[in-house]
Amino acid sequence: MTEIVFTKAYFTKSAPSIRECPPENGYEVAFAGRSNAGKSSAINALTNQKLARTSKTPGRTQLINFFNLSDTQRLVDLPGYGYAKVSREQKEKWQRDLSEYLQKRQSLQGLILLMDIRHPLQEFDTTMLNWAVRGNMPVHILLTKADKLSRMQANNSLFAVQKQLKLMKLGNEISVQCFSALKNTGIDDLKHKLQSWLAPEQSEQSAEDSTAE
Repeated sequence: MTEIVFTKAYFTKSAPSIRECPPENGYEVAFAGRSNAGKSSAINALTNQKLARTSKTPGRTQLINFFNLSDTQRLVDLPGYGYAKVSREQKEKWQRDLSEYLQKRQSLQGLILLMDIRHPLQEFDTTMLNWAVRGNMPVHILLTKADKLSRMQANNSLFAVQKQLKLMKLGNEISVQCFSALKNTGIDDLKHKLQSWLAPEQSEQSAEDSTAE
């Protein structure tokens, strides 16, 4: 199986809505989260470059930003939401755009949803999960900033989120892991998940080969 080289990612386009997105050839995975969840930092840690803009002012990402890994594989940085000092009208527009993108974008293979491990499953997070479920979209949750907690505290938070997802009856299509962009904790697990989504044919072939053996 050909491994994706995430360090080769490069910026290609910013789109204000789904209508301005690139053509739907190949596969893409989107990153979403509240404006203080560390989304840009996670993308930069994954690609080992300053690909996504980080800012001390939450909510700077207001466009859908596309980064190519190859001609047929893309990472997508969705607008952050939660603490941006913008009008209610603008926030409502973001919500409409995000909902439309998640439910109608045919090349979208999965959603990476980032949450601060100290404040998981906020209202916006559950809204995103519900949108994804309605669109039959698999979700992988990154509990970010795990370096802020001890290993025991981080594991307790992980177990609590998994339990809550089961109570919400969302456990089947949603996986969860701890993550720290600062310490590179969980990078390999994230890469493995992205590999399975962005190269599904190769992943299926690899599984078949393992079964045959």
